[in-house]
Amino acid sequence: MGLFKSNEKVEETVIFDPAGSEIEEGSLHFTVEGGENSNRLTIQEATGAPVEQHSPLGYSVGWVTIVFLNLSMMIGTGVFSTPSTILSGTGSVGLSLLYWFIGYLIAFSTLSVYLEFASYFPSRSGSEVVYLEQSFPRPLYLFPTIFAVQTVLFSFSSSNAIVLAEYLFDLAGTTPTEWQEKGVAVAAYTVAVLVVIFHNRASLLLSNAIGVIKLITLIFIGITGLVVLGGHTSVENPTANFKNSFSGTSSNATVYGATNALIDIVFSYAGYTNAFNVVNEVKNPIKTLRWSAPLSLTITATLYILANIAYFSCATVEDIENSEQIVAALFFEKVFGQGGAAKALNLLICLSAFGNLVAVLIGQSRVLRECGRQGVLPWTKFWTSTKPFGTPIGPYLVKWGLTVVMILAPPAGDAFDFVVDLSIYPSNLFSFILTIGLIITRGRRARLGWGRGEYRCWNVAVGFSILTTSYMLVMPWYPPTTGADGGDVSFWYATYIVTGLAIIGACIVYYYVWVWLIPKWGDYQLRQTILQEDNGAVAHVLVKIPNSEIERWDARYDTAGRLRRVPRNTGASSPSDGKSVE
Repeated sequence: MGLFKSNEKVEETVIFDPAGSEIEEGSLHFTVEGGENSNRLTIQEATGAPVEQHSPLGYSVGWVTIVFLNLSMMIGTGVFSTPSTILSGTGSVGLSLLYWFIGYLIAFSTLSVYLEFASYFPSRSGSEVVYLEQSFPRPLYLFPTIFAVQTVLFSFSSSNAIVLAEYLFDLAGTTPTEWQEKGVAVAAYTVAVLVVIFHNRASLLLSNAIGVIKLITLIFIGITGLVVLGGHTSVENPTANFKNSFSGTSSNATVYGATNALIDIVFSYAGYTNAFNVVNEVKNPIKTLRWSAPLSLTITATLYILANIAYFSCATVEDIENSEQIVAALFFEKVFGQGGAAKALNLLICLSAFGNLVAVLIGQSRVLRECGRQGVLPWTKFWTSTKPFGTPIGPYLVKWGLTVVMILAPPAGDAFDFVVDLSIYPSNLFSFILTIGLIITRGRRARLGWGRGEYRCWNVAVGFSILTTSYMLVMPWYPPTTGADGGDVSFWYATYIVTGLAIIGACIVYYYVWVWLIPKWGDYQLRQTILQEDNGAVAHVLVKIPNSEIERWDARYDTAGRLRRVPRNTGASSPSDGKSVE
């Protein structure tokens, strides 16, 4: 990245918002714009990415797709494997089950925050990109720059692709070398990217279909667990783990283990906001999202808890904690014996992992595209164009390239786990800032008399979200009982936290150099203008305007980068800025 002059063709088209003017509050300028997906207008700070009145990605997202976009991203391989680590961290069956419910409450509170934000900006996709941009519009471009760089750097899905490769080899009954596993992971991820590149609606339908398989799989596990508890199988004493279920909590649980267990659970629910990345592709988004998004989360949480009950019904605590295989495999073995059941489970897990890759690609491509539409990334058209297939090819290719690098480059073990964990702490930080941003946005809207949105998050949910995200920021610093090098990796336990914060710090330094120092030295200022394509794609492009031309530029363009309306036959001359936009 770097400071750039735009070489892209910028259409000098007079684009007006429905209100025909900007609303000013101090240094802030707000536009009123509408999209075809909603009868609600979007009032937003003018330096944010412009509303696309007609979505170039179409309107193929209905309530079914919303449910399965969220569900498919939440249900990957975690529920089949993480219960053992969560049990070890909490120290007891009872507390581990309670943690799954607490994770649901945490996710639901944050989901409510997203719903209220979406009601304010119903024609903007990209979720966090938009909500941070609009909550903190000053300093100019600071939050968009930091979040865009973070999003690009961490837009890889290498761990999910490698997990898929591992289960594909298990399904084939062979033990791969490290490079064979890496090669299959690259091939699997490449197939997933090709699926989403060529047809937008087809990729959504595929995500829905795999989501149905995931749903059926977890329902089957849950019902089977209830049958086991009823004593209708060969499993002996299936209720043993539920007697004195909290026994061992005080003696086995540690602050470090319990915190890591909660982090694992929160990330097992990660994906409950995936549908907010495609809001501008949903007709009447808030009316649909306000019930379908919570439904997807509630279904997933219920199935997670039932699956854990099923696991605990058929195996001892020691078996689960010490198992070298995934917990779901242990469950199938105890209930159905060895043989075909294990292969069937591996096939279902492979489909689940592949569906997760597709769902993540769909959601994250919109996040990257929205970052590109803000104008803070170079080569705006690369990020925002949907030609020739009506899909965001640029973001898909970036995710593919970074994922391939992250599959092939880091060696297995601590180094790979460290790179994967790097995004965890910044993600928690942005979640905390986002909730604070909702309070700021509420206050601003009340001050300007804009009223409430179509959805209002309960104040108790906002408070709970702030409390839990604060916990997730503070407690990871608490050292393990075995010492500073006794965590999940062989080096200092907080290395990933410090490195994540250092990357954010580097982004801030980069921002000040890019936005303030270099323009000061170069005797120019940054301004934004509109890039518009025939299919409805609209974006901001940042351009360099010499200080000698600033007054004339500002007379011709408004804050959002639109040409101002000039009365006809007045003899007024328009400033010539053709040489400034290269």
